[in-house]
Amino acid sequence: MSLVHLPLTSTDPPGPAVAGTTVRAMTIGQHLMAVVLTAIGVIRAIGDGVGMPTAIISGVAILGWHTAGTILPSKTHSRSLAVWWLLGFAAIWIAAVAVSAEFVWLAFLLWLLAGHLLSLRWGLVFSGFVLAVVIVAPILHHGTTSYANIFGPLIGGIFAFGISRGYLQLLRDAAERERLVTSLTRAQAETAELQDELALAQRHSGAIAERTRISRDIHDTIAQALSSIRLLAHAGAGRTEDPDAARTLEQVETLAGDSLVDVRRIVAALAPAELDEDALTSALQRMLDRAHDEAGLAVELHVDDSLPILPTEVEVALLRTAQSALANVRLHARASRVVMSLIDTDDTVRLDILDDGTGFDQPAWEQDADAGSSYGLRFMRARLRELGGGLDIESTPGEGTALSIHLPIRPGQASATVADPTTEEMP
Repeated sequence: MSLVHLPLTSTDPPGPAVAGTTVRAMTIGQHLMAVVLTAIGVIRAIGDGVGMPTAIISGVAILGWHTAGTILPSKTHSRSLAVWWLLGFAAIWIAAVAVSAEFVWLAFLLWLLAGHLLSLRWGLVFSGFVLAVVIVAPILHHGTTSYANIFGPLIGGIFAFGISRGYLQLLRDAAERERLVTSLTRAQAETAELQDELALAQRHSGAIAERTRISRDIHDTIAQALSSIRLLAHAGAGRTEDPDAARTLEQVETLAGDSLVDVRRIVAALAPAELDEDALTSALQRMLDRAHDEAGLAVELHVDDSLPILPTEVEVALLRTAQSALANVRLHARASRVVMSLIDTDDTVRLDILDDGTGFDQPAWEQDADAGSSYGLRFMRARLRELGGGLDIESTPGEGTALSIHLPIRPGQASATVADPTTEEMP
């Protein structure tokens, strides 16, 4: 960390891209400039008749204060403290200029630091003050000046201040690129995790559907046949007068009843308990848990007990939309709490997402259809409309945001509910 990084610490913490060749070159150049300009000032001051001890003490004071500034960023990230350090550096420089006008050379370093550490307005004010000192110093010491002493520092100051502002913008652009790359990498990782979860959910749903189909087939064929055999045997035993035939029919009835109990047990085992734990619910819960662990959000998930197993395209749309909505909350809403509710409304499944963040001006957003921001919400809405669904948004600045995602459960794809064969009396 160095003074080069300080303007970035408030909103753009430097990453590997920022701490690169440009920053190292700027830091080394700043130190070399301080040493070289101070040495020039000391040597020329001695040559101008200033006592050697006085000139050396002035130079040591300048370098000592500058060295303190190089240590400062490792102790604190406060930009205001760096501004006060710059003002102290200017005061020491003015004291040195009072000793000898030759120390005006250090004004170039002050202009560079001003462009980097101060806002544009205060940087211009500070640079103007430094230029005034540079112009007045020769007059106070020698009683005269020259055009070179006026226009030279003026041109040099403009160049130094402009270079510093350009480097600052370069650093900010690098920090923004680093932030975007980090965000993209995180989004890719989350997408890969969601794809894995989706594949697991699809395999899980397929296994459940197959087991449900088999249990229903056994119930509708073998179990029904055994039930009929038992009823026929019971009826035959009641009508026959032959004791041997009656005993045989009773045995058939008993055997059919025992087999029917076994079939019911098999059907119960095939009707999986996982139907009570929907895979989509688990994926949403894991997504919320990550938001809690990584962003400190308080999260809640509410799911209707009657929610069926959903078609694959509906699960994909809900997972992707929930991912985008949660990413918006983490990046923009500055929320502390998020609540998701997965609701079964007959032919439609609805996912509500509420946060207590900053919100936004929804009417203005709705009217500005060509806005260059909030593309995420527009893409979500477009994706849902392709599947026959929609996205309802309610938001007020300072009062959070509520999203309601609704999708139809397409006929023939929703899972059928299998009755518990241990409690159902089979005909």
